[in-house]
Amino acid sequence: MSESVEQLIAVFIDFENLALGVRDMKVGRFQIELVLKRLLKKGRIVYKRAYCDWRNYGDAVREFHGQGIELIDIPQTKMSGKNSADIRMVVDALDLCYSKDHIDMFALISGDSDFSPLVSKLKENNKRVIGCGVKSSTSDLLISNSDEFIYYDDLIRTAQKKPTPPKTNKPKKELSDKEKKQEASDRVMEVLLSMDQDYDTLWGSMLKQAIRRVYPGFNEGYYGYDSFSDLLEDLEDQSLVVLDYDESRGNYKVRRGRVK
Repeated sequence: MSESVEQLIAVFIDFENLALGVRDMKVGRFQIELVLKRLLKKGRIVYKRAYCDWRNYGDAVREFHGQGIELIDIPQTKMSGKNSADIRMVVDALDLCYSKDHIDMFALISGDSDFSPLVSKLKENNKRVIGCGVKSSTSDLLISNSDEFIYYDDLIRTAQKKPTPPKTNKPKKELSDKEKKQEASDRVMEVLLSMDQDYDTLWGSMLKQAIRRVYPGFNEGYYGYDSFSDLLEDLEDQSLVVLDYDESRGNYKVRRGRVK
């Protein structure tokens, strides 16, 4: 794959399955932003749908709308049951698979084994399938059938290690030059450590694309660097990354150095 090509991702969310699994984890609400952030490090998300009887999960509606996710309401009745939401999600995923050739990856956010045939059909059509769910409530069949599986447990564990700044209505103060460089370093290393698991060779241009997907306002000029290469070279001076310049491509190969 050329380092300039972004993978395009469609995301399908079986919300009730996740909500029940996360409830059993006792870690608070399901944080969809953690899942989307991880997927953005793999490619550009061009389609997002979540399926549920949303009358039962009104507290999640605003958050999902805030993430630009289309909510498909499947009211449950004694005649239909939960399977009606599963069937609608399968139909929509297959319809998208056959009608939109440009989509490279399908992310199925669920732990339900009922989606295993869907995974197989998507792979038959040369689509890469990424699964995501709660470890304790995810089918082994679904995990083994996916090209890659992301455990929500791991996303939560990583998020809990990071201090969360307190929410405030005060205007955000201007960062000092030192704080700006630290923020730049934190954002580059966050994305690099994730992408390092996915690519044998990670190019600087790929890394910058991913950072801008996760942090759309990212601009190396704001942090005091003339170019993204200057930022990478500064991180190399701190032993955070290892760089190898490829003359033919005019691009850096990037590997992580010591981890903070």
